[in-house]
Amino acid sequence: MKLPRLFDFYIATATLIGIIWWLAPQQLPVTMYKISLITLAGLVGYWLDRSLFPYARPDAFVASHVNDTRFSAAMIRRAVIVGSTILGVSLGV
Repeated sequence: MKLPRLFDFYIATATLIGIIWWLAPQQLPVTMYKISLITLAGLVGYWLDRSLFPYARPDAFVASHVNDTRFSAAMIRRAVIVGSTILGVSLGV
C-alpha cells in the first residue's frame, strides 16, 4: 500500500501540535487561529491573482510549448502575489 502524498508532513504536523498541546495547551487556539489566517491569506492571494489577470492564467500557456517564458512569468507572478499576501497577513498578526 502506498502512503498518501505529503504523509511525512502530516506526521510532523501532528507531532508538533502534540508537543504544543503537551507544553502549553493554552496556545492551541492561538496556533490554530494563526494557521487559519495564513491559509486564508493564501486563498485570497490566489483569487487576487485570478481577478487581476483573468486572461493570463498560467494554465492557458501549458497547451502551447512556444510560450514557455510566458508560462514561467505567469507562475512567478502568481507565486509573488500569493507569497506577498501571505507575508502581509503574517506580519500583521
